[in-house]
Amino acid sequence: MLETEEIEYEKCVLIGLVTQQQNEEKMIEYLDELEFLAYTAGGEVLKRFTQKLEKPNPKTFIGTGKMEDVAAYVEQHEVGTVIFDDELTPAQQKNIERLLKCKIVDRTYLILDIFAQRAQTSYARTQVELAQYEYLLPRLVGLWTHLERQRGGIGMRGPGETEIETDRRIVRDRISLLKKKILKIDKQMETQRGNRGALVRVALVGYTNVGKSTLMNVISKSDVFAENKLFATLDTTVRKVVIRNLPFLLSDTVGFIRKLPTQLVDSFKSTLDEVREADLLLHVVDISHPQFEDHIASVNKILDEIKSADKPTLMVFNKIDAYSAEKYDDDDLMVERTGAHYSLDEWKKTWMARTNGDSIFISALNKDNFEDFRKRVYERVREIHVTRFPYNAFLYPEYDEHMNEEE
Repeated sequence: MLETEEIEYEKCVLIGLVTQQQNEEKMIEYLDELEFLAYTAGGEVLKRFTQKLEKPNPKTFIGTGKMEDVAAYVEQHEVGTVIFDDELTPAQQKNIERLLKCKIVDRTYLILDIFAQRAQTSYARTQVELAQYEYLLPRLVGLWTHLERQRGGIGMRGPGETEIETDRRIVRDRISLLKKKILKIDKQMETQRGNRGALVRVALVGYTNVGKSTLMNVISKSDVFAENKLFATLDTTVRKVVIRNLPFLLSDTVGFIRKLPTQLVDSFKSTLDEVREADLLLHVVDISHPQFEDHIASVNKILDEIKSADKPTLMVFNKIDAYSAEKYDDDDLMVERTGAHYSLDEWKKTWMARTNGDSIFISALNKDNFEDFRKRVYERVREIHVTRFPYNAFLYPEYDEHMNEEE
């Protein structure tokens, strides 16, 4: 009988602020996401500390009294890592480390750390390493002796593990070298994309952990790594897919997230080129998530940043099997009806209206409504292909659900 290996989670606490720009509801939502990020990185969250401030304290992010509470809790419970929900300045990080005497990680570096865990290919590892070095460069003064003292765990993967990088000049040289390496690989990947011929390119985009890889596996009958953790997929996977007799290329891209570090957007330029050069985007949404509309807005913001917001898009609302509306009582005047009370049918009507019918509701896991999904993708890909090659129209007839297809 095989023994199951127990995972040892690192003790963490989270810190978030209610500010003029971020109300309490939004802060709780971000901290929920931060806790999932910490779990993905290998952490166990023991407690959350929150405070209302007009803006973050420029020296210590939170107030003096709250910092004393955190310090006492950290010492009493032997907490190894304190995670802040916003990016800390180098000065804040240095001051907080001195007060708490433990690892201090902000949201940006936590995401970078997860990327360091998930990177499988040499190219992905190079991209993550570059992003980490660019993040660490202004923080070397306060962080480096700390990195030599602490080993392993959250926020300590990648460049933080080497003692040789103790000098700013060496780090700058390393950044320069990594940029040259990425530039070389970018050119190779650009050539690869150019060699794919005239096949229509379809890219799966969406927030992290919405089921893109599961959908990729089902539609392409491939075996892409999928897990209920954030950023399970880091390397772009491209598969040739055939629906009926119509071939096209389908790529599964890295998931987006709110407050995505700019270092990552820059480093993952080539990965995002798959999105830029796609003919059709399948924007996958986890409709069972309470904040799925915020997720859509975050993805659209990043698509806009990479000049891809105006591409033909099919909204794919996934996980309908997990969706459940909150009960609403018409007689209860104290409770205002919100989107959380919408039935699935109401959401369908709402989004069909918002997207002029370019929406479909499925469950990739259970294959609910999957035949309709295949039909919609076939029709969109056929439309692009026939526009490009009008003389091929007779090869790809209108989609017939009763037509036999080789599995």
